[in-house]
Amino acid sequence: MTVMTDPHPEAGLNDTLVNPSSQSQQVTVPGDARRSTVLPRLQWTGPVPTASPTQRLRFEELGPLGRGGMGEVVLAKDHDIERTVAIKRLTEQQDLGLLMRFVDEIRTVGALEHPNIVPVHDVGIDERGRYYFVMKHLRGESLESIIERLKAGDAAAHARFPFHVRVQVFLGVLNAMAYAHQQGFIHRDLKPANIMVGPWGEVTVMDWGLARHQATSDTLPVASARVGTALETKVGAVMGTPLYMSPEQARGEQDKLDVRSDVYSLTVLFHEFLYLEHYLGALTALPEILSAVQTQQPALFSMKTNPHQPAVPAELGWYLDRGFQKDPAKRFQSAQEMIDALQRIIDGRVEVHCQRTFTKRMLQEAVHAADAHPTLVIVGSTAVLALVLAGLVNSFLTFF
Repeated sequence: MTVMTDPHPEAGLNDTLVNPSSQSQQVTVPGDARRSTVLPRLQWTGPVPTASPTQRLRFEELGPLGRGGMGEVVLAKDHDIERTVAIKRLTEQQDLGLLMRFVDEIRTVGALEHPNIVPVHDVGIDERGRYYFVMKHLRGESLESIIERLKAGDAAAHARFPFHVRVQVFLGVLNAMAYAHQQGFIHRDLKPANIMVGPWGEVTVMDWGLARHQATSDTLPVASARVGTALETKVGAVMGTPLYMSPEQARGEQDKLDVRSDVYSLTVLFHEFLYLEHYLGALTALPEILSAVQTQQPALFSMKTNPHQPAVPAELGWYLDRGFQKDPAKRFQSAQEMIDALQRIIDGRVEVHCQRTFTKRMLQEAVHAADAHPTLVIVGSTAVLALVLAGLVNSFLTFF
């Protein structure tokens, strides 16, 4: 099994690509593709102003945002529009398979215009012959970082992300994926490192480098490089990030994958966000992980709790249980179905699966009844209160 460094580094930057039989092919690019600013600058050379063109590079690098072996993301200043942007580019080693995956990523993201998917602003080749594309500069932190802070007991993180807020963040991810699935795309690499949460609660799904339209097959070649780990993205017979793969991904059934594979990965991601631990625990060896993905179920209803937070609501545990089904036919059949089920939970329509959900269902039915029949509730509660007071008075008189 041959491994190479991932060309889409904004989602962890140490990801890898795997292909059992790839041949490296070099790509020739134009020599000088320098991009200059085009908008003029207003100058006063007398009583009448003139518009003069500026002679400077459009994008000025400000610093790195992330780096992998064959790709990097940098922060840059756009001197035409006067804003900061993120530029993702390939490094000098222009392998044909790597380049074509890069092109596919650009076109996939460019086709997905949605508030929860990072937009592409521009593409080009820089003065060193490196292909790049320009994206919105996302501010905030990855879901991976948020989970780590929650796991460590960070009080500020727990104050900002109680369970009901985590549900809303996950809904943002689901909205992006429901749209992408409707457009025919599957992501194939959903994980906390690929989700960005902004300072105002904005949720963005990133790194579409492994995405594929369901009407096409994955036939692009990739080059070889170093061996990666279980947390890294792998391409070829096994494609995705092992710890977040669906069982069918772990079996290498790439041509059989559909949106239900993303459903499983979304469930793994949400489980970790709620329980603050991965359902496969501390497994690190790739063969063990691939086997466990296909056979191991998470302990969703254990009485064990995290010391930094209360128990995960039972209805969310049952929600995850459906998404974790190894048989795709028994899972949620789409991201939209996941949205609908989660919205019912938010609305208080809890399905009864156990004593905890039965109790919550009865309490919520009582609350709904109180909202639907306020006059009856007032009369009934007044009558009950009167009977209680009468009983207390009678007991008092009998005592004396």
